[in-house]
Amino acid sequence: MNFKSKNIAILGAGESGIGTAILAKKMGWNIFLSDFGSIPEKFREAIAELDIRWEENQHTELEILNADLIVKSPGIPEKAGIIQKAFEKQIPVISEIEFGGYYNKAKTICITGSNGKTTTASLTYHILKNAGVNVGLGGNIGQSFAKQVAEENFDWIVLELSSFQLDGMFDFKADIAVLLNITPDHLDRYEYNMQNYVDSKFRIIQNQTNNDWFIYNFDDALIQKEIEKRSPVSQQAPFSLTTELNVGGYVNKAQQITINIKDQFTMSIHDLALKGKHNTQNSLASSITSRILEIRKEAVRESLTDFVNVEHRLEFVAKVHGIEFINDSKATNVNSTWFALESMEKPTVWIVGGVDKGNDYSELTELVSDKVKAIICLGENNAKIKEAFGNIIEDIYEASSAMEAVAYGYRLAKKDETVLLSPACASFDLFENYEHRGNEFKKAVRAL
Repeated sequence: MNFKSKNIAILGAGESGIGTAILAKKMGWNIFLSDFGSIPEKFREAIAELDIRWEENQHTELEILNADLIVKSPGIPEKAGIIQKAFEKQIPVISEIEFGGYYNKAKTICITGSNGKTTTASLTYHILKNAGVNVGLGGNIGQSFAKQVAEENFDWIVLELSSFQLDGMFDFKADIAVLLNITPDHLDRYEYNMQNYVDSKFRIIQNQTNNDWFIYNFDDALIQKEIEKRSPVSQQAPFSLTTELNVGGYVNKAQQITINIKDQFTMSIHDLALKGKHNTQNSLASSITSRILEIRKEAVRESLTDFVNVEHRLEFVAKVHGIEFINDSKATNVNSTWFALESMEKPTVWIVGGVDKGNDYSELTELVSDKVKAIICLGENNAKIKEAFGNIIEDIYEASSAMEAVAYGYRLAKKDETVLLSPACASFDLFENYEHRGNEFKKAVRAL
């Protein structure tokens, strides 16, 4: 990290951009903050306190391309014009996580995967925090990593990392890297080339040494194939639902999670707060991490039992006249919804739809046939959903608001059945984002 002068351009004035500005200010950089859109009020207040140069609704090239370093928001694609011009001028373009890493003194637990990373990061943080570890949580969840580097003094920090964040990380190293799974997602950002996306996810282990740990899904054939190609130097601790492992974690024949790190730890999967196979994998990954840190077995067991899942991810909302309503608005791709449907134990009315990201619904056919009694489409264009499931589900309805979808669900479900919002799509046709969609759903349920 050697720069002639300390001119930094920060692109995007959201959580990561403001966090970068806070750290850059503390470290004596000359800051120019630029957002191509308009900046929300809560971030304007933070900018005013920082007393830095900034702009909105434009990118002034002369200012940005005069920087020694550019930190960009994960939402800005590399093919954006201003980024391409920066590459031409050979100005380094990095992510907020990389910038935070320049000054970070905490040990890092970095978690990525196409699905489950928010839950696993939150669960890992929950276990460590309850065990008295001086730990933070950031990245793609909660507060900006850079802001925490500037203002906190943690011993460990749990980071949820998206592929977009990993793409802008070069010198950063994870002390413990966790790779949960790899399934097609965001392929529009990777030239519709799956290998590009896989390479992005595997950046989680770059720069690791033989003192570091790599925790990964042993049951994921794609991950296994890549590991054979790459031969990571870090210590490996895989997890599996089917195979007994000497080092790592697995589910044994007695339906217990079994962790072989330091010494053996076992716990019935029926005692886990998180239900479903995918959540057993998340619990295995978090348990392995905790045992690497030598968290006491009793503390791990207690936290795995009392954990409450993150908002909008298989979140129990209410039981109304015996009908259970579950908010899984964060499921914005088919694979996430597959996990949600797989964990349903009662006949389910499924609310699905929104902005389709090139979804292949055929992956869900078997689960829908097995678990779903009716479908409610919550989106502007539902033709693809009706075409995919029309021959296996008789009752398919269309709703144009969360209130209408919940009313249909309440009418169609019976006592001891479930209404599940798990859209498999982005939310931008009817809602601001998945949080808005989930909150509207919860509001409608509570109004019943």
